[in-house]
Amino acid sequence: MDDILSLKKENKHLKKFISLVLAEMELTQRTVQIKENFLNSDDSMRIIKPILERISLLKTERMELQSTLFL
Repeated sequence: MDDILSLKKENKHLKKFISLVLAEMELTQRTVQIKENFLNSDDSMRIIKPILERISLLKTERMELQSTLFL
């Protein structure tokens, strides 16, 4: 029974890890698109800054989870 619970917990962690990786990739792509659309614009950094902060939080959470999962 403990094995099943352990596997369920690991599966939950893996799903969250995948979700974090996908979110990080999507936000990174979004920043690239914004930079392309707002060339030489001060608005670019104003728009991108909160996205970069979110990416940083996602990376931190992903790395913690990665360590937990021994990946």
